[in-house]
Amino acid sequence: MSQNPRPPHVLIFPLPLQGPVNSTLKLAELLCLAHIDVTFLVTDHIHARLLRHSNIQTRFSSYPGFRIQTISDGLPEAHPRGDRFLELFDSLKSKTKPLFKEVLRCGGFSCVIADGILGFTCDVANEVRVPIFYIRTISAACLWVFFCIPKIIEAGEIPFEGDDLDILVKSVPGMERYLRRRDLPSFCRSGDLADPNIQLYKTESEENPRAYGLILNTFEELEGPILAEMRSMCPNIYTIGPLHAHLKAKLAAKATSPTAFSNSLWEEDRSCIAWLDSQPPKSVIYVSFGSLAVTTSNQLMEFWHGLVNSGQRFLWVIRPDSIAAKSWESEVPVELSKATKERGYIVGWTPQEEVLAHPSVGGFLTHSGWNSTLESIYEGVPMICWPYFIDQQVNSRLVEEAWKLGLDMKDTCDRSIIEKMVRSLMDVGKEKFLERADQMAKSAKRCLSNGGSSHNNFERLVEDIKSMSAPVPYE
Repeated sequence: MSQNPRPPHVLIFPLPLQGPVNSTLKLAELLCLAHIDVTFLVTDHIHARLLRHSNIQTRFSSYPGFRIQTISDGLPEAHPRGDRFLELFDSLKSKTKPLFKEVLRCGGFSCVIADGILGFTCDVANEVRVPIFYIRTISAACLWVFFCIPKIIEAGEIPFEGDDLDILVKSVPGMERYLRRRDLPSFCRSGDLADPNIQLYKTESEENPRAYGLILNTFEELEGPILAEMRSMCPNIYTIGPLHAHLKAKLAAKATSPTAFSNSLWEEDRSCIAWLDSQPPKSVIYVSFGSLAVTTSNQLMEFWHGLVNSGQRFLWVIRPDSIAAKSWESEVPVELSKATKERGYIVGWTPQEEVLAHPSVGGFLTHSGWNSTLESIYEGVPMICWPYFIDQQVNSRLVEEAWKLGLDMKDTCDRSIIEKMVRSLMDVGKEKFLERADQMAKSAKRCLSNGGSSHNNFERLVEDIKSMSAPVPYE
């Protein structure tokens, strides 16, 4: 009697931070919809946050082949993790690696999809003889800069002397025309090749090609020239983004009405949606610096004055842990509070995809994290970029110079500049920016339609996973 073969079983192990977890959960659901079983491996710390603030249990209850498994990151519960992520990497490599090996050895997995910054996962997968894909949840452009760090060092372009940050960097093929010193990842300014960040990222060009393939949350029409350069080192690249929209498209095609999306590690304040409902079309600038950025109280006041002085309506996310000073609320001048009541709204966290899709939102003042950038591009919302660290410096340059989708405000926090940029995006240059953003949004939607680049690349990924060798037997 013939038996139905068991579906492929994939182990997904994201980098345990908000952005990567958010993206990989979307990939996990896409694979479930393609009839692939998924074990989603997260650290105990991330799991506790997801249970507290997201609807992950409800969302995935309709997928019998999905389960969550937890693993220790080896750090004490009180450790800030995101703020000191190099300590997180070190702990994962030393303490989580043997635990990961045990999970992989006993799980009967067809393949692994792990974050490519976690090189130990490839070591373990090779040892246990399970095929591995890497996933990267940053832009292809930033990953390409990482790949080129050895070339940049060899050319003497880092470390650099002096404080002229506008000198062009010539050692990143495809970006020679617009990449400046100030657009390199933030750690490149350290002036020290022994900097732990430089040591971590300079091996990327050797590490990423080790996997069977590289999965990227981007699309060909957005980063085609950079992807062409990357394929010289990693020929097998699956561009399947924007992942958040790809998942919605697949659910819509199956006539599945999804429960509201939330992969958040923070409690969302949905009152902001009712406030947006009462605002005119394209009149609100949405302000959010993501899940990790921390500002000083002085920076907070510069932003506040700039926003108020611009005369524009604004929705602003101020996370509970995002201001270095604890007493900032008592320092807010009366005139700022009064103006905010008139045309502003402040919350601790938002359902961001829903906010950016709202007809009242006409601009986004962002830290240029990759998820935020893609969500903004997909919804046709122009950006003002104030990058915080790592990949965000690269992304913000592309937004302004390569894609013409907004303004780059890196390395400054001055109320008059903020006021000027907000006016430029929301008033003076509004039509120009909205027209360009609308063109790119249409391109993002086309790549997800039947026959589009991201649609086809995802189908290829599914076929490749299904063609992997049969799972190793349970021990």
